[in-house]
Amino acid sequence: MPTAAGRLGLEHQTVFGLPPVEFVHLAADLGCRYIAAVLTGNPVNPHGYEPFSLRDDTALRRRTIAAMRERDVSISLGEGFVVRPGSDMRGHAADLDVMAELGVAMVNTVTMDPDLDRSHDEFATLAELASERGIQTTIEFAPSLTISDLDGALAAIRHVARPDFRLLIDTMHLARAGHTPEDLAALDPALIAYAQLSDHTTHQRGTVYREDTIDRMVPGEGELPLRDILAALPTDIVIGLEVPMLSAAQAGEPTEQRARRCVQAARNLLAAMDADRVPKG
Repeated sequence: MPTAAGRLGLEHQTVFGLPPVEFVHLAADLGCRYIAAVLTGNPVNPHGYEPFSLRDDTALRRRTIAAMRERDVSISLGEGFVVRPGSDMRGHAADLDVMAELGVAMVNTVTMDPDLDRSHDEFATLAELASERGIQTTIEFAPSLTISDLDGALAAIRHVARPDFRLLIDTMHLARAGHTPEDLAALDPALIAYAQLSDHTTHQRGTVYREDTIDRMVPGEGELPLRDILAALPTDIVIGLEVPMLSAAQAGEPTEQRARRCVQAARNLLAAMDADRVPKG
């Protein structure tokens, strides 16, 4: 089994729209084997990166795949599959084809549709479409979403009732939803497929939740019980660093420097946990 630090990945929000080939090389340079990706650039783009579309640009897809092969990096999570009022997940079939071409292991979904029953049905549709392409599906909860907590996410999992439709645990959203590491430890580990790591204050700072979501803290620099949360997670899942730091980016700190700070802090945290697991004496 790889060490916890060997399971680290970089999430697309951390790099604020960095184009995919450059993203792959940055992850590899920082010793990360995984990235989480979107098909188009991030709308929050403080560095003014050129827009891109993996959906429409076949040459860019080829270059991205070649870079991943060269640098031994893979896409652990594909984002952008949002249930909205009136939307139909069957419309994402072509995007899922692109994700499959890129070798994506999992896609993540959330809902902003207040109709919970309809959201559950849309999740089931997405999971079926993804499975047909060899892709698993995760569901994420957050206080700002229709499914705002762990209980709501578990209800969706029971509705979909597929072994390849499981939980994504974001450490910020978990704590902000009022959950504890003990809540995670009480779950069947098989229900948890992926984790996103960041730090923050326990209570909301911004006037709206989104302000905190896009301006997070390096792991270990905030108030979240990260070590206990990580200890309660399965030891074989990817841990994606989702640490968008908008204030630092706007102040001029380069993407590589911000990402390096996050990776090093996470690596220190996870290495300490690995050491704790080694039998003493």
